[in-house]
Amino acid sequence: MRSIQARYTIITTMLLLVILALVGTSIDMAIRYRIQDDGFGNAERVASQWSALVRIGNIPDPIPATAPVDLVQLVNSHGTVINSSRQAMGMAPISTSRPPADDRFQQLTEGSVMVMAIRVSPAADSPVVYAGLEEPAILHEHHLEYFIAAGVLILLALAAWMTWCVVGRTLRPVAAIRARMSEITVSDLSLRVPIPPGEDEIALLARTANQTLTRLEEAVEQQRRFASTASHELRTPIAGLRVQLEEALLYPDDIDPRDTIRGALTASGRLEAIVNDLLQLARLRAADPAPQELIDLGDLVTEEAAQGTGMPVRVQVTARVQVRGSRIQLIRVVGNLLSNARRHADSRVEVSVGFEDGKAVVAVVDDGAGIAPADRERVFERFTRLDDGRLRDSGGSGLGLAISRDIAHAHQGTLLIEDSPRGARFVLRLPPEDTRPLGADPEVQRAGPGKTVPPSRRADGRESTGKSTGKESAGRESAVKGATREEGPRKARKAPKEGALDEGTHGEGVGTKGPFTWAGHRRR
Repeated sequence: MRSIQARYTIITTMLLLVILALVGTSIDMAIRYRIQDDGFGNAERVASQWSALVRIGNIPDPIPATAPVDLVQLVNSHGTVINSSRQAMGMAPISTSRPPADDRFQQLTEGSVMVMAIRVSPAADSPVVYAGLEEPAILHEHHLEYFIAAGVLILLALAAWMTWCVVGRTLRPVAAIRARMSEITVSDLSLRVPIPPGEDEIALLARTANQTLTRLEEAVEQQRRFASTASHELRTPIAGLRVQLEEALLYPDDIDPRDTIRGALTASGRLEAIVNDLLQLARLRAADPAPQELIDLGDLVTEEAAQGTGMPVRVQVTARVQVRGSRIQLIRVVGNLLSNARRHADSRVEVSVGFEDGKAVVAVVDDGAGIAPADRERVFERFTRLDDGRLRDSGGSGLGLAISRDIAHAHQGTLLIEDSPRGARFVLRLPPEDTRPLGADPEVQRAGPGKTVPPSRRADGRESTGKSTGKESAGRESAVKGATREEGPRKARKAPKEGALDEGTHGEGVGTKGPFTWAGHRRR
């Protein structure tokens, strides 16, 4: 049966039937025992009285008897009635059973008569006194059982009706929720399910459903805005590419093919960067798990600070902080923050790695113009670029910070912009795997806290060759395998400005225009 209301009603009725059957049987047995005990008790008193008179030979004829015990007989050893009460005159012996000499009192039931038989003496020829009374009709004609069965059926019917009504009333909000849910479509997510009064499970379910619908509506609206913005961002380089190609076809004598090819390659590079960022966002939003490994944040930041050119970076590692996550993704976040800090800094960039409030913390601070408090959350939106970023780098896609924050969230961390006396301060917080004081790690001691890492040198003082060593090298080599290689015609592309990156505002991601791609490997 598919109806919950019907199932609960049937189950409740069946359970109640079993319980009431047991209770009814117990009541029937108790009432029957009580009535029979009272009847046999009265018959025993009468039979004992006349048995004593028989022994002394002083019994009247006929034997006087009153209701309810009005059947009294004295029967000899041959089964002949020798004396009786008026109500028992002319009747055959009430019973043919004679109590034995060693058990002179017996309770008997003869048809509808309850009989008490008492043997006057143990002698073999001793007569027997029988005292009997009619069994009540409530027992003899099973009126008691019928009455109890009727009561059980009435209680069952009442219980079934009450269960049906109570369950139906309980499920009525569910029916209303189901009806409203059937009206909700992807084109209109503004409807909400009705919330019943109270704090029961159904009310909590309705509130949770409404919260889920609110999040779904926000997600769908965000996807619509993203699709609109993405199409607009893609339309711009496509339109530029089309104009260049059409111009080359219409004016072949006035247009240098090499310039057209270079322009087409630049536009296709921007398209490739946007598409790669969109794919990365899709992977992060789809919660596609990346390979996890143990990463030393101090080493990773120091390696990234040694890459690229431009503003020198001062790295301060106050503790050996290890996290578990995707090396490629964390390289992208750190590289993104460093490249933006270098782009917007006036004279210096400072990076600190440490342990704060139970979290691994990487803080990247520049001394540039900073970001207004009103824009600190807006810059994390996709395709958002501030005016200063557009002036410094017109080729960014505006996806860098969105990707960086998604990577932080994928690692159960956060990426925020915090207050700073000057410039912008980006703070990445991640759950640590292991933390040790600076003095406990000889390698960190050798690197030294607060060391400034020139962009052309590695943290260990050796000239940067664009390749990492140890674990960093393994991580970067793994990135190369999945990255898009630029070969063939791309070698003719005009070399990008040294140190320029994909994004044009604070946090705009490391793209294909810098010395490293988003995956963290150096371009050819």
